[in-house]
Amino acid sequence: MKIISVVGARPQFIKAAMVSSALREHPELTEVLIHTGQHYDRNMSQVFLDELRLPEPAYNLRIGSGDHGSQTGRMMEAIEDVLVNEGPDWVLVYGDTNSTLAGALAACKLGIPVAHIEAGVRSFDRRMPEEINRVVTDHVSDLLLAPTAVAVENLRREGISGKSVRIVGDVMYDAVLHFGCRAESDNDILQRLGLERGKYILFTLHRAENTDDVERFELVMDAVQQISKSVTVVFPVHPRTRNAFGQSHLQYLDKRHLLLLEPVSYIEMLRLERNARVIATDSGGVQKEAFFYQVPCVTLREQTEWVELVEMGWNRLAPPLDVESIVSAVQQSFGRTGDTARQPYGNGRAAQQIVKAILEPRALGQLSQQAVEPGTDRASLVA
Repeated sequence: MKIISVVGARPQFIKAAMVSSALREHPELTEVLIHTGQHYDRNMSQVFLDELRLPEPAYNLRIGSGDHGSQTGRMMEAIEDVLVNEGPDWVLVYGDTNSTLAGALAACKLGIPVAHIEAGVRSFDRRMPEEINRVVTDHVSDLLLAPTAVAVENLRREGISGKSVRIVGDVMYDAVLHFGCRAESDNDILQRLGLERGKYILFTLHRAENTDDVERFELVMDAVQQISKSVTVVFPVHPRTRNAFGQSHLQYLDKRHLLLLEPVSYIEMLRLERNARVIATDSGGVQKEAFFYQVPCVTLREQTEWVELVEMGWNRLAPPLDVESIVSAVQQSFGRTGDTARQPYGNGRAAQQIVKAILEPRALGQLSQQAVEPGTDRASLVA
């Protein structure tokens, strides 16, 4: 059985590393990896592929950045060419990026079954491009691999249920368990930066709503500057955020206790997360990693797709509307803990559960009336 995995952004490399490893445990499965090139900066792409020991992508489409419509369209065109050439039995897509949507749409239009990892996740904010990508991908997928019970319920409310939905757990939890030891034993980033455990705030920012609005971005940075007066703030800067710095007037920043870094590797990020006092972020994945390490998190957004973390007390929302509310949310998180009894993200074997679902005899060709039989000549499906 041939499976094509479509990745393109940093979080997808992490998830794909675990699933690819599980796929290699089955000699009857062949995986072909497509890298769309959505993240093309070396620190956001090749470093991750090397560090996570992912197979070298069979196809690097090198799409690069662009407006949502043009980027997604160029991805679909290029992915379709690969699918026609390879004739896979499944296409595997991850998360909520434009690469996810392009891979799912290209496959379903060719009648190739689609499996969506991280299905059912919702922020219920349609202003977020990621939310549109999630919803559309779920509604064209044949196998919906949900990370949590909340995600399964979200799908049920949208009319998606039954044998096409599986609750498998979260592959990011798999990754933290797998790579966590390396993060502590093989990494010296704390020493290099002169950091002490529990004595700094880890801060990340990359979502368009926070970086592309100059006024909002400067408000967030004003809050970060104020926080850094009393505690060191470590800030790995995403390429999009780097561009925002260029558009705003932030030359006045006092960097004595604000460490602006180039993007760090996954292993380095795990080390920084595990040893932080508090994490402030607008990233979905970082929210979960904070919880895995039992570090309080402040999310700089109006909503979060990981509502269970708010309910459990490990995460609090701080919409970036004024400086004082952000500073207060971070300060109130010092020493805060949440519910330690629940583990909503599975047992750390989500990747194995994903492969098991794909291998089930009823999965291929029976979940959707449009799914085609294995071995069909995919090229014949294109007019």
